[in-house]
Amino acid sequence: MTAFLSVDTKNVEPESGAPAPDRLISGDPKFRTWNVEERDGGLYAGVWESTPGKWSIVYDEWEFCHILSGVSVVTEEGGAARTVKTGDSFVLRPGFKGSWEVLETTRKEYVIKL
Repeated sequence: MTAFLSVDTKNVEPESGAPAPDRLISGDPKFRTWNVEERDGGLYAGVWESTPGKWSIVYDEWEFCHILSGVSVVTEEGGAARTVKTGDSFVLRPGFKGSWEVLETTRKEYVIKL
């Protein structure tokens, strides 16, 4: 087994999902997630994609995101709305509360630490 892992969705079956009904604000967003790495201790890495819509988010985890394609608006409760698009990278820290709105189908690479 190699210690090098390529973040490649070609050999991973995506999981399908959607926001919980009580978090949905607008639209009918659908998710696909290609989790390419899952390690003991709550570490995850992969690719996530969503179709347009808006939902509330609450983060207990730490997440690094790199937008591969699309446009979304991430708004922190009581804070600024931030438009994220292809090439943008950011971190959502534990305790982040707000909303995620996908304007154009968005695909991101992520690393999550629970």
